[in-house]
Amino acid sequence: MPRTRKKKIPVTSTDKASSSSTPTSSRTVIRRFHVLLKKQGQLKNAFSANAEALGEIEREIDELGGLAAYQRMSSIGQGDDRGGGSEKVLIQWLIDMGLRKREAKGKLRLLEVGALKPDNYRTCTSWIDTTPMDLRSRHPSILEQDFLLMDEDENRGKWDIISLSLVVNFVPDPRDRGRMLCLAHSMLAPDGLLFLALPLPCVENSRYLTFDILQSLMNVLGFTEVQRKWKKGGKMAYWLYRKSESDHKPLDEYRKKTVCRQGDRNNFAILFP
Repeated sequence: MPRTRKKKIPVTSTDKASSSSTPTSSRTVIRRFHVLLKKQGQLKNAFSANAEALGEIEREIDELGGLAAYQRMSSIGQGDDRGGGSEKVLIQWLIDMGLRKREAKGKLRLLEVGALKPDNYRTCTSWIDTTPMDLRSRHPSILEQDFLLMDEDENRGKWDIISLSLVVNFVPDPRDRGRMLCLAHSMLAPDGLLFLALPLPCVENSRYLTFDILQSLMNVLGFTEVQRKWKKGGKMAYWLYRKSESDHKPLDEYRKKTVCRQGDRNNFAILFP
């Protein structure tokens, strides 16, 4: 008796299918993008830019698929078959703070920077009004906008929550990373919340940044830590900060890189402009 053959699923089928890219390959592409973008930023900011080296970097970025490929890999990492995106951490923290029960006060205004999907907060529409945005929109409902180029005066004190999930680490220049945090503080309403998510090695294995240094830096900016989540050997670290008054310490020590750990480390840093 002949064996019954299983019906093949078309390779173009996307109905609740698992991500075709493996976690390892996705992370490899994303890491390579970060390296290339950092080198690209360094060359562009150099006094005498090497046009040939810059061209080689841009060609490799194009060969990898450009920003669209980076976004696709990042989006795959947020798929349900990979555990979902970081918005789940933020949503749970907000629920634990009792903010879901504030319908009478109106919805929370959330600016989701670096949104790869338009509906990450679809389960919270009764109490969160989300504005998703990204450098390159992948959906009509995602605002195409560079956060660093937003009108600060127009957005001053406008947002109840700003989400910077895997955004700060994508910015090549350490001073632009610091400027991004400064802008977030300005754009938040009094007692507003900042959600920050970074790859754990950015803090745990950096030559220039530690958990304590990040804490001090955020305090100087005027942020008070409300929540923190990470685990040894994990891949991600999450923080929730509340906008508060600055501790009025001098900013100079955060305007230049200072080596705080030796050995085989990465060069991730956040500096004030």
